[in-house]
Amino acid sequence: MARIDDATVRKINDTADIVEVVSDYVRLKKRGSGYIGLCPFHNERTPSFSVSKSRNFCKCFSCGKGGSPVGFIMEVEQVDYPGALRILARKYGITIEERELTDEERHEASERESMLAVNDFAIRWFERNIQQTQEGRDIGLAYFRQRGIDERMIERFHLGYSLDRRDALRTEALRAGYTDEFLEKTGLIIRHEGGGISDRFRARVIYPIFTLSGKVVGFGGRTLRSDKTMAKYVNSPESVIYHKSTELYGLYQAKPSIVRKDKCILVEGYMDVISMHQAGIENVVASSGTSLTEGQIRLIHRFTENVTVIYDSDPAGIKASLRGIDLLLAEGLMVKVLLLPDGDDPDSFAQSHPSSEVERYIEENEGDFVKFKTDILMKDTDRDPIARSRAMTEIVRTIAVIPEMMLRTTYIAECSRRFGISEELLTLQVRREMAARAERQATEDRARQARRSWEEQSSTAPAAATPAPDVARQAAGNAAVAQASPANRLAPYEREILRYVLRYGPLYLADMTDDQGHTYPMNVIEVVASLLEQDMLQFSYPPYADTYAAARSLMARAWPDYIARQRQRLEQARDERLEAGREEIRRTAMDMAEIERCEQELQQSVTSMVDEGMEEASRTFISRELGVDSDDTVRKVTLSLVSERHKLSKIHSKFSRVETERDKLIELVPMAIYNLKEAIIEQRLAALREELRRCGSDPEACTRILSDMGQLNESKKSLAAYLGERTITPRRH
Repeated sequence: MARIDDATVRKINDTADIVEVVSDYVRLKKRGSGYIGLCPFHNERTPSFSVSKSRNFCKCFSCGKGGSPVGFIMEVEQVDYPGALRILARKYGITIEERELTDEERHEASERESMLAVNDFAIRWFERNIQQTQEGRDIGLAYFRQRGIDERMIERFHLGYSLDRRDALRTEALRAGYTDEFLEKTGLIIRHEGGGISDRFRARVIYPIFTLSGKVVGFGGRTLRSDKTMAKYVNSPESVIYHKSTELYGLYQAKPSIVRKDKCILVEGYMDVISMHQAGIENVVASSGTSLTEGQIRLIHRFTENVTVIYDSDPAGIKASLRGIDLLLAEGLMVKVLLLPDGDDPDSFAQSHPSSEVERYIEENEGDFVKFKTDILMKDTDRDPIARSRAMTEIVRTIAVIPEMMLRTTYIAECSRRFGISEELLTLQVRREMAARAERQATEDRARQARRSWEEQSSTAPAAATPAPDVARQAAGNAAVAQASPANRLAPYEREILRYVLRYGPLYLADMTDDQGHTYPMNVIEVVASLLEQDMLQFSYPPYADTYAAARSLMARAWPDYIARQRQRLEQARDERLEAGREEIRRTAMDMAEIERCEQELQQSVTSMVDEGMEEASRTFISRELGVDSDDTVRKVTLSLVSERHKLSKIHSKFSRVETERDKLIELVPMAIYNLKEAIIEQRLAALREELRRCGSDPEACTRILSDMGQLNESKKSLAAYLGERTITPRRH
């Protein structure tokens, strides 16, 4: 990959807003001074994914994943650091000078990036075919026009056409410098048993499949031939970049409308989505002709809790609806179902009705799943008690998958009214079904665990190879975030010191006096450095040592210019606010006394604004800068140590001043240093005790060891005079 220059990296990091970036993937709700949503990295129903606009980073407090805008994109898109920068540059319209990769550079590029690059080439080729070749216009473009699709939708969904030649795409891709390896891995070409190679999507119209950030990960191709021996649709195979069970067709185009309307309409096929969008109904996605999966449902749940399922009115469509409803309900979604008039599917219905009629029909005819399932299952059961009982049992099973108790209770009441059965009896049946499901799940989990244990015991693991430097460094970053090595007993104490450095490093802490009697102010990071250097102490845990070194380097390199820019910005804002405030006072004040009082209040207000702004800029400087560092270890350690799971409720400070950690830094920072010193002494004493045990009958060695132990114990006593009786020590994370 071409290297991105430092100035561009800085511009991207300065421009990218964590709330805007995460909102492309998760529906966020305001909570206090931050935001919260469902984690995009693991399955959850209760939001634990926190986003801080002031610190410009996010974190899930269940699985621990998150980061700065760059770190978040790296995790969610599974790309490397330069790849994440490129995604953000595209989002914010920041130009990055690119150049064609050399053969050597292309070989070195990651597999995922190479596959995405091949797909990007392919989509441009497919689009060019449908617009600029005679075959593409006569066949591909004519097909979409015959289906009623206009140029606006063709462009919006990047529809294309693959030429009717055996290896037309492959030939063009090879000429452009791409290789058969990645053409085959993406599924764009097929290697036959006889050794021949052909294009997978030959002579088909093309529907590209996009990720949430707009990357092309797969394609769907429809044949226009009447040959019954050919598959009507062909899709990209599963690959490193494409997992059909976790992608929804049209979500990239639909997500703004889904968030705005707080509802997702779920249909079945490509053309259903495109025609509905053309009719003005843009919050529509498709499961791409497959049964709905849990991964696809979780994708919807990031943006809304409300889903309307529209399937064809034929028996197959109805069956698909019934299967999907239980999955949607199990994920905690509010589900409505809509059946279209006989003979219609979403595509034909949208094409044959004005936009206003389509919207009105959806609003008037979508109903809750109980009514839908009752109407379907109870049809023609009036004279068949057994069939009626089976239908009721099926509905009870559906209610039992709903995780939210209040929602279950509501549906039980609705069923009671419809069937004329007491709520108590239905509640009992639902509880029995839930217990049976829980037992089945527990049995499956036990069987899975037993199988895993047997496989581990019956297999002989090969010796671990020494990881490559970059892999080892990545592993170090992960370890630092999760847990320090048990062998490194100093890590918890170093962690506490580093946490103060990362969270409060530039903030003023105390005045210090040097040997000549000169007094000067010192910030947190300077005090930490001074106290550590007094006893020649260093961080022993490598990830913490790297991060501490990065923080000190950042302060020396960038802090003076940064804080000068922040002061200039705040003072400019102060002057503008003063001018506006004085103009308002002149317009509204009644007499000189009121003018003087308002002027004084205004002056106090703008002074506080500058002071608070400088405090905030200082407090977040290190965490914001290192939170986007290109070093994986530094970035992950920073995120781990500056994140806060809980914040003090405003209720506690509404009527009284509550002392915060910031207020107690003058005590906490030295205490953390002395805790580390005491831990080091204890570690050395333990080593000397072990050495004394092994020295045997050597009196000279024993005397030396006892002397060393005496000196350490004296040092420990002097520390105890400072530490006093302590009941709180750093937790061993």
